[in-house]
Amino acid sequence: MNAFWSYFWPVFAAGIAIGIMAGAIAFRRVRPAPEDELAGPAPKTRRRRLIVLGAGVAAAIAATAVWSGPLGAADHFISRVERDARAALNHYEMTKVTAHLRRWPLTRRLVLAGPADDFQTAELARLMSQLPGVSRAQWTRSPVGPPLLLEGAAVSVLGFLFGLLLAYLVELHRRYNAQWKW
Repeated sequence: MNAFWSYFWPVFAAGIAIGIMAGAIAFRRVRPAPEDELAGPAPKTRRRRLIVLGAGVAAAIAATAVWSGPLGAADHFISRVERDARAALNHYEMTKVTAHLRRWPLTRRLVLAGPADDFQTAELARLMSQLPGVSRAQWTRSPVGPPLLLEGAAVSVLGFLFGLLLAYLVELHRRYNAQWKW
């Protein structure tokens, strides 16, 4: 299981879709009155654009929260990573060592606990850090790292910006083609 494909890709795709929709609304050109054509975009247009873009960012972050919580992506992610860690520990015959992800807030850092000597602690931390979906493995009780929800929100906003760029390019193409009146 790869963290990108199982957790982050759907969030990124949702951000792209929301960015395209918000961009299509925000970048749609409103016909100004004839006397205001030379003045540029009206303050109402700028305000409407900012409101739509802000609502789009909020919708992208909300989609991440819904994906992570009620739709169960975070629980699925936890179970897959911890099952892979348990299988790796069993393969290395370290049955008394436990591995789990920190939960409140949920991070991609793996916490290892159990009896092991100095060589085993260093080597297990290195090997467990290579598991798909794990950013780092540590033997400490409280690993510090960015919450998974925050990472997902950042990926979603990145997808939103990409979708916004696509919507802007489509609108530029539409405006360019609108000048040709045969």
